[in-house]
Amino acid sequence: MNAKASLPRLRGTRVPPAETPPPVLVSPVIVTAVLIAGLYVARDVLIPIAIAILLSFVLGPLVNLLRRLRLGRLFAVASAVLLTLGIAAALATLIGVQLADLAGDVPRYRDTIERKVEGLRDSPAGRLTGYVASIGRSMREGERTDEKPKDEAPKTEAAPQPPPVKPILVEVRERPPSPVELATTVLSPVLHPLATTGIVFIVLLFLLMQREDLRDRMIRLVGSNDLHRTTVAMDDAARRLSRYFLVQLGLNVAFGVVIGVGLYFIGVPNPVLWGIFSALMRFVPYIGAVVSAVFPLALAAAVDPGWSMVIATLILFLILEPLVGHFIEPMLYGHSTGMSPFAVLVSALFWTWLWGPVGLLLSTPLTVCLVVLGRHVDKLEFLEVLFGDKPALTPVENFYQRILADDPEEAQEHAELLLQSCSMLSYYDDVVLKGLELAARDAGRGVLTAEQKTDIRASIAGLVEDMAGREVAGDATERVAEVPPAWRRPGAVLCVAGRSFVDDAACAILAQLLAKRGFGIRVVPFSEVSKAKIDDFRDDDGETGPARMMCVVSLAINGEPTHLRRLVTRLRRRMPDIPVAVGVWQADDTLPDEAAKRDIGADANLVSFRTSLEAVAAMAAADPGPAMPPEPAAVEPAPVVAPADLDLGRILAGPPTAQA
Repeated sequence: MNAKASLPRLRGTRVPPAETPPPVLVSPVIVTAVLIAGLYVARDVLIPIAIAILLSFVLGPLVNLLRRLRLGRLFAVASAVLLTLGIAAALATLIGVQLADLAGDVPRYRDTIERKVEGLRDSPAGRLTGYVASIGRSMREGERTDEKPKDEAPKTEAAPQPPPVKPILVEVRERPPSPVELATTVLSPVLHPLATTGIVFIVLLFLLMQREDLRDRMIRLVGSNDLHRTTVAMDDAARRLSRYFLVQLGLNVAFGVVIGVGLYFIGVPNPVLWGIFSALMRFVPYIGAVVSAVFPLALAAAVDPGWSMVIATLILFLILEPLVGHFIEPMLYGHSTGMSPFAVLVSALFWTWLWGPVGLLLSTPLTVCLVVLGRHVDKLEFLEVLFGDKPALTPVENFYQRILADDPEEAQEHAELLLQSCSMLSYYDDVVLKGLELAARDAGRGVLTAEQKTDIRASIAGLVEDMAGREVAGDATERVAEVPPAWRRPGAVLCVAGRSFVDDAACAILAQLLAKRGFGIRVVPFSEVSKAKIDDFRDDDGETGPARMMCVVSLAINGEPTHLRRLVTRLRRRMPDIPVAVGVWQADDTLPDEAAKRDIGADANLVSFRTSLEAVAAMAAADPGPAMPPEPAAVEPAPVVAPADLDLGRILAGPPTAQA
């Protein structure tokens, strides 16, 4: 027992388990794959449902109009559905008649096509093509001539063959089909379209009859916590989609009518067919109008012995499609469908691969529905981010991403774009300052490397330098009164940087804004007012005049109240008669209440570049200083006056005058 008790106790070694991919990253992929597979397998059922949903947005305003006329819901819905069914049946009948007419006239166009082909062969381009083809044939014949004949096997005397046997004629007669087989053969091509049409209108009938109930269920599904917001969002989405689909349907119908009338006057056969075809193909993004022009052009080439009909048809499409796409559509429902061009292309490819030609026709409407849902439903916001035409990043995030990626050229291009719609002060306040706040937050979290900090400082310096030549916007909110002479002296306003790595950049921006408004400025880095060097600091260093105000700029977060209080205390002890304003840009995080702001000891707490300019202008108006610069104590012929003082005198007194 004692020996057993004296054995050392072994501690088990804990081996950490092997890392496995978190289920959060795996489950979306599985869900997406299952969803796509379900869309493909159930396409025979989902395609009619999708068409019915789109038609419900189109017929919804018509049903509401009939309801406002004091008609019952059943009568209003039945009237709208029967009207749609009648239009669809009429179009199908018309298309069938036109196709049968076109098929009967095809043999008649064969002679015209053959004559045009012969005419092309007799043209210079045709003769050149024949010449090139003859050269190729000659080269192939030469290669066959140069080949050596293979050794042939010795001929042997063939044995006598028996006389041929006379074949027996056999006649195969098929059994006449039964009435059931005949009906199946005739009706099988149209059974699937008829079944799809039936499903579409049955689903459409129920959608219109239970519209409010389905809306309530959707509200409960996506967000019942805030009924007001969800209801407004759903109603707005339904109204926008209905308007978009109605306008698009009406515009495409008008396009088809104009194409049909134009082809009728040009002389192209079956203009009604090509008008309907053009109206349908305009639902296909990008390539729909091009495809709709191919068949009328081919038919015009087959009918007309010359080329005038082809040229006239081509001109009709070249004029009408750009006119509708670039002028009429933007006036009717905006410049776009709310989708980015890349999203339109990807959606067309995806739905075509999934559902075939029907998916190509439905690609844009279906994706528009997804974008609108993503815009109003928080859980589906990723759909708007992926397919919407709005920028994925805000201007502030865009600016910070560019300076973080060390891309100053693109940051300046982004600034030029924003400055077309806002002033420089607004750009600095609303974009640059908030971007520097993001940089300060990341620095406070310790996620920025030294190289990234250097890149950010360099990008901001390049941006400020690029802004130096830009004129100040002339709106009334940015104008200041005439700057007193004492405040125009260099160094009248001291812009003191805090200890954050972006404070120097913020100081440079504030100094640039003040200088553009006529104030004399001096940028003071934090190293000059640190505890070790504050005793050597002078506001009048020979190159700049005496300071009249100090503006401390700080964007740091960690330990900021204590740091600012000590910095303001040092500045007041060194220059007790000069007012101090502190620019605490992140006041909500650094100084959460008024008591914390008062503890700093500053005369004013600033929250933006605009308030800084207003504070400096108010101080200059309250204390303009001497109207003229002080006269020198004595005028000596000896050169005892420093060149800097001469420069200061010239700046304050204007152009030098000749002295006796």
